[in-house]
Amino acid sequence: MSIVGETIRFASIQRVLARYALDDVLFRAPAAWPLRLVFKFAPDRILSRETRALPRAVRVHRALEDLGPIFVKLGQTLSTRRDLLPDDIADELAKLQDQVTPFDSAQARTLIEDALGQTVDEAFGSFESEPLASASIAQVHAATLKDGREVVVKVLRPDMEKIIRRDIGLMYHVARLAEKYWPDGRRLRPVEVVAEFEKTIFDELDLVREGANAAQLRRNFVDSENLYVPEIFWDYTRQNVLVMERIYGVQVSDMATLKSANVNMLALAERGVEVFFTQVFRDNFFHADMHPGNIFIDVSNPDKPKYIAVDFGIVGSLTERDRRYLAENLVAFFHRDYARVARLHVETGWVPADTRVEDFEAAIRTVCEPIFEKPLAEISFGLVLIRLFQTARRFNMQVQPQLVLLEKTMLHIEGLGRVLYPELDLWKTAKPQIERWLSEQVGHRALGKRLRDEAPGWGEVLPELPRLVHTVLKQQQDVGGVQRAQLQQLVENTRQGKGQRSSLLAMGAGVAVLSATLLAGFAQLAGEATPSISLMLGGAGVFVWLVLVLRAG
Repeated sequence: MSIVGETIRFASIQRVLARYALDDVLFRAPAAWPLRLVFKFAPDRILSRETRALPRAVRVHRALEDLGPIFVKLGQTLSTRRDLLPDDIADELAKLQDQVTPFDSAQARTLIEDALGQTVDEAFGSFESEPLASASIAQVHAATLKDGREVVVKVLRPDMEKIIRRDIGLMYHVARLAEKYWPDGRRLRPVEVVAEFEKTIFDELDLVREGANAAQLRRNFVDSENLYVPEIFWDYTRQNVLVMERIYGVQVSDMATLKSANVNMLALAERGVEVFFTQVFRDNFFHADMHPGNIFIDVSNPDKPKYIAVDFGIVGSLTERDRRYLAENLVAFFHRDYARVARLHVETGWVPADTRVEDFEAAIRTVCEPIFEKPLAEISFGLVLIRLFQTARRFNMQVQPQLVLLEKTMLHIEGLGRVLYPELDLWKTAKPQIERWLSEQVGHRALGKRLRDEAPGWGEVLPELPRLVHTVLKQQQDVGGVQRAQLQQLVENTRQGKGQRSSLLAMGAGVAVLSATLLAGFAQLAGEATPSISLMLGGAGVFVWLVLVLRAG
C-alpha cells in the first residue's frame, strides 16, 4: 500500500470516528486536545447529529462495521471480555459475531453459481435467500441437497482480499513506526505480530482450506462425547463457497435457554476447558476463533452437554518445542513453582539470557500469587494482564508472535468460562490434562511411541548408514587426530594381549570415542552445536585409555 493510499485510508478512519462522535471516547487524555479540536469541527461530525444521538455502544458497533473486517474481528474479540468492557458495549459488540449487516442476497446467489458452474436451483433442493448469519468475512444461507440433507452454504463477501490488503498495509506502516520510535517497539515485535495476523486472516479467505481444517478436527474428535464437528460436502466446496452439514444447538452465550434446559453448567465449563487443552496438547491442532458466534451446545443430554463448533477458518498449531515449554510453564505455574517458570523463560529465550532468575521469579510470584484458589468471578484478568505487561517490560521480555493466536484463543476460552460458570476453578480443571500430556512425552511410554513412529523410516536410512559414517569420518580427519591416535593405541594394546579384561575395556573405550566422534560429526552436518553426550562419551573413553596406558607401563 502506497503512502498516498495509507494517508487516504487513515483519513477515512478519521471520518468514520468523527461520524459516530467517538472522539469523546478515544481522545479523553489531556495531551490529545489537538485531536479533540480537529474532530470537534470535522464536517462528518457536524452533519451527523442523528448519529451522535445514538447510544455510545451502538456508535462503537456501527463504526467498527463501517471500518471493515479487521475492525469487526477486533470487536468480536473484545466482546468476549466482559471483565474489560462496560456491559452496554460488550452486549452490542457481541452482535458482530454473527449479526453484521449482510450483503445483497442476489449477489450471494451469483457468487455461488459462478463458483459451482450451475444455478442454485440445479445444485440444491432448496435455498433460502435470507442469510442465517452474517459475519466479517462471509455470510451463511440455509439449503438442502437434492437428497434432502440439510446444509448451510457459506459464501465470502465480495472484494474481501482487496479490502483486507488495504488495512494490513496500514497496520504494517503503523507497526514499523512503532518499532522504530516506540520505546517498547523492539521488544513487542509489532511487525512480526502483524505478519502473523496477515497470514491468519488470508487463510480465512480460502474456504477449501477451512473445509480441510474442519475435516481434520472432525477426525480428531470422531468418537468424542465433548465436541461434534459437522461434515463438509466437498462436491459443493470451492475457494469462496463452502457447504457444510447444518447443525442445531443453543448458542453458548444464550444463558437463559441453557438454564431452562437444565444444562449442567459446571460440566459444560469443564468440558470446554478439556476440549481446548485436548486440541492444543493431544492434537496440536486447535480451533482459534472460538467466540460465542461459532460455538453451540447440544442440550439433548443436559447432564452431559456437548459442544458443536462451526467456522474453522482460523486454526492454530505450535512447534514441538513451544508446545513442550508451554506445558512445562503451565504445570510449574499450577504448582506455584515460580523459579521453574523463570528458568523456562530463560531457556526458551523468551527473556534475555542475562536475566537474574531470582528477580524474575519474585516478579512472577507477585503477579500470580493473588489469583490462585479464586474462581473466575473473583479474578480481575484486566488487572492481571496489565501487571504482566509491566513485568514483561521490566525484564525486556519479547512478544512471541507464534503464540499470539494461542493467547487470543485462551482469552476467548477464559471469557466463555466466565459467562458459563464464574465459580469454575480454571487451574484445577486444566492441570490434570496438561500433566497427563507431559507424562506421555517422557519416560518409557514416550520412548516406545517414538520408536514405533520412527520404525518405518529405518528401512530407508539403514542402507545409507555406511556412506554417512564414511562422510563423517572423512570430515573428522583434520579435527580428530588425537582421537584416532587414541583408537590406534587401544587397538595396539588389545593385539598385545593385555588380558581379556583390558581388551574389553579397550573395546569399550574405543566404542565411546568412536560414538563421540560420530555424534560430533552428525551435529556438524546438521549445523548444530556438539551434543553434551558426545563430550561425555569422549571424556569417558580417554579416561579408560589413560588407565590402560598406566597399567601397561
